[in-house]
Amino acid sequence: MAVVTIRQLLDSGVHFGHQTRRWNPKMKRFIFTERNGIYIIDLQKSLGYIDNAFEFVKETVAHGGSILFVGTKKQAQESIAEQAQRVGQPYVNQRWLGGMLTNFQTISMRLRRLKELEEIDFDDVAGSSHTKKELLILRREKDKLEKTLGGIRDMQRTPSAVWIVDTKKEHLAVDEAKKLGIPIIGILDTNCDPDDVNYPIPGNDDAIRSVSLLTRVVADAVAEGLIARHSSDDSTGEKNVSAVEPMPEWERELLEGKTDEKPAEAAAEAAPAAEAADSTESTES
Repeated sequence: MAVVTIRQLLDSGVHFGHQTRRWNPKMKRFIFTERNGIYIIDLQKSLGYIDNAFEFVKETVAHGGSILFVGTKKQAQESIAEQAQRVGQPYVNQRWLGGMLTNFQTISMRLRRLKELEEIDFDDVAGSSHTKKELLILRREKDKLEKTLGGIRDMQRTPSAVWIVDTKKEHLAVDEAKKLGIPIIGILDTNCDPDDVNYPIPGNDDAIRSVSLLTRVVADAVAEGLIARHSSDDSTGEKNVSAVEPMPEWERELLEGKTDEKPAEAAAEAAPAAEAADSTESTES
């Protein structure tokens, strides 16, 4: 079964690029035509790149790797968090802090601090060794850390690969990943530089439906990789991590096939066709 179909890509507006005056000449090979001053992306080519990215993510996770989901623009925040949480992967959907990858040791210290603050009962002033004012300051510190680092609170090491929505906006994440040699999977709109991405997916990185569909595809690949990983462990008789620590509820439901989440193809088929207004989302940003 195909990972996704041309119809699903069309319905989600994946084919709409930027205005012709806002483009990167390196993207020429991914452009099908121009219509009303807007570049139209070649979805036939996009399908092939989606399959390549899907297989890479699946194999990476199957062999024990993790994928960091990154997308801080408004159109991506919800789907990045939703899909990453669905498959138990780290994510950044607020502000990218410089050094999240290249200075992960310092970031790890901040994560430990966050977990320390989470142990505090801010409602129990009497049983606390802090004053009301001190608790207020500590609560604000916790809230700030949760907002910026909450999505990676359980990340023990740098990820095996990163999924990025809008490589131009997330240039700091791109630069850090490239510096460390971490593979990048990303949506390439017509104003992006394809040289920045190892596994590109030519498509619209501004429309909510497009971003949601492609992010779900990546999450589906992670899910298949997790299933393959556990199947491999069981068949070889290796000691599974779950034998030492309880398996997370999300992972147990995924492996047992109890999750209510629809795969990308089913979800896209259930969604209504994109309205005409969506076709202009990428050109207005």
